[in-house]
Amino acid sequence: MSKCGYVSVVGRPNAGKSSLLNWLVGEKIAMVSHKANATRKRSNIIVMHNDDQIIFVDTPGLHETEKLLNQFMLDEALKAMGDCDLILFLAPITDKLSHYESFLEKKKKDIKHILLLTKIDNVTNNEVLEKMKEYEKYSNEYEAVIPVSIKKQTTHAHILDSVVKLLPEHPYLYDPEILTTEHLRDIFKEFIRESIFENISDEIPYETDVLINKVEEKNDLDVIKATIIVQKGTQKGMIIGKGATALKRIGKDARIKIEKLTGRKCYLELFVSVKKGWTKSKQGLKDLGYDVNL
Repeated sequence: MSKCGYVSVVGRPNAGKSSLLNWLVGEKIAMVSHKANATRKRSNIIVMHNDDQIIFVDTPGLHETEKLLNQFMLDEALKAMGDCDLILFLAPITDKLSHYESFLEKKKKDIKHILLLTKIDNVTNNEVLEKMKEYEKYSNEYEAVIPVSIKKQTTHAHILDSVVKLLPEHPYLYDPEILTTEHLRDIFKEFIRESIFENISDEIPYETDVLINKVEEKNDLDVIKATIIVQKGTQKGMIIGKGATALKRIGKDARIKIEKLTGRKCYLELFVSVKKGWTKSKQGLKDLGYDVNL
């Protein structure tokens, strides 16, 4: 029988989780940003490896915070860790072991995990070996340690073979042809959010969200209308920019991402709306799809 199971991909903010998953699936699906805490919700990305099916779960970064939205994000990551068959813990090669030690305290003891040392292209081979030695004192905790570099092209198979060995025998849970269980509307939303993170500086991207108002598929064109939500009037001005230059830049970047994924032309129309204090109230968060039970 084939193997099939859920694999939660976890780590501190900006550990490279979404980049790794896009690389493994061979398509840009998960939102990627050089800024920490860009991923807010769990999402499933499906990879077929030989005759086996792996459902990777992308998660927000593990961190401690008092902010309501960030507490939701941490809760999403912890739920993913508790509901899976296997965990991949991503540890950037230059990190201290404290992040890994914190993860060990949070995870359920009966769920196995593999330790991935990421971003090894930034260091020498000797430094990689030294870091692996540091983790050896926890060798009874993990199933394997795998150094990973997307840029240096670590082979997919090395990671996927290690994952499949630890998954249960089970029929496929999803059609082998699909890459994600996410609706296209949600992927479009994340592409727009990613473009905001890329084009707007400071804290503003963290206080924005996106509502997809309409998606209409015409013969050779996708028509998408979306609203960017901000917390303050001053933020609205910065999102739009002088002569709407910032908004046009965000729209152009998002449209290119959407067209690359769908293979179709896209007409994207963006609006901006102020929803005061939405990140600080349970109702504000729920209105934007974050089911806060805190």
